[in-house]
Amino acid sequence: MTFDSPLSAWQHAIEHKGFIQDEAQEHAVWALQKCHEALHAGARSVTGVYLWGPVGRGKTWLMDQFYQSLRVPARRQHFHHFMGWVHQRSFQLTGIADPLRALARELAAEVRVLCFDELFVNDIGDAIILGRLFQVMFDEGVVVVCTSNLPPDELYADGFNRDRFVPAIAAIKAHMQVVAVNGAEDHRLHPGTARQRYFVAEPGQGSALEPVFQSLNAGQPASAEPVPVGHRVLNVVQASAAVLWCRYADLCEQPFAAMDFITLCDSYRSILLSEVPNLSAQKREGRIARGTEDGSAQVVAGDRELPQLSVHDDGVRRFIALVDECYDRKVPLYIEAQVPMEALYTEGYLEFPFRRTLSRLQEMQLQRFAE
Repeated sequence: MTFDSPLSAWQHAIEHKGFIQDEAQEHAVWALQKCHEALHAGARSVTGVYLWGPVGRGKTWLMDQFYQSLRVPARRQHFHHFMGWVHQRSFQLTGIADPLRALARELAAEVRVLCFDELFVNDIGDAIILGRLFQVMFDEGVVVVCTSNLPPDELYADGFNRDRFVPAIAAIKAHMQVVAVNGAEDHRLHPGTARQRYFVAEPGQGSALEPVFQSLNAGQPASAEPVPVGHRVLNVVQASAAVLWCRYADLCEQPFAAMDFITLCDSYRSILLSEVPNLSAQKREGRIARGTEDGSAQVVAGDRELPQLSVHDDGVRRFIALVDECYDRKVPLYIEAQVPMEALYTEGYLEFPFRRTLSRLQEMQLQRFAE
């Protein structure tokens, strides 16, 4: 059902879907409603909305209701998808006087509103681009509505050359209403009809995903032949036209990227991932980097300490991206792991972003997830 405003969608959810009345959410809804009304009244200058708070507080749901009720040109993307497009388009515009300004003008010609889910910055290349990109997007009249787990002042908090990102924070605070969605309720954990999609492997027993695959596949032809994904091939346990079953090592410990997970969610209705290990590991001792370059310009900063990545963290980054993509696209992800969900990642450099992953995996255990 599509509603004509974020306020009417929220009120309907409380009255008919059992949503819990939440003061923090109500504050966010009214901020979105004000933005929605200004956009449809044709105001020249419209303040966007920055929703931040812990996982499970309904930020993405609220933003999606706002987006779905818009009657002006808009684009809704996960933030890392948007940054992938920005990097690609910036490269294509190399050689013109101000490529980021040109990119912002292209956006403004296509959309009035950009909706970002999960704004999170941990890469210096992204930070440097965003330091100017947010400014020029707002200059060109693009309205931004986004979600994040962090307030603007804490974005890229310990990042290298953070002063290059500070202008982006200033632009966000000048052109967006910052709203804390930090109510006590974790709405993802409210009771619902259970649908188990996470299994703990039993030693000496066959995989719990075998009957799951057979049930989801409903007798369609299946094969253990590797499947093409982008420019690579993915080894699988079994795959059919609609269901993919593969091992963690073959998907998350190989050089696949976020775009590959997009391709998988485009291609399959359900994804099964088995042999997921305990992903926790102690942080490695930090190293010192010298002579770091960004593009063609030398970054003048002397020595710096690199993050203390754990031994599994390259794979964990891909696992986080996979869960994000499946969650965003409502593609059920069935997992068989060596340890219970709560013990999957309890120590390592990625503890903070993994909290969102854990919350999303918990929500996937409900029937309503794929509805």
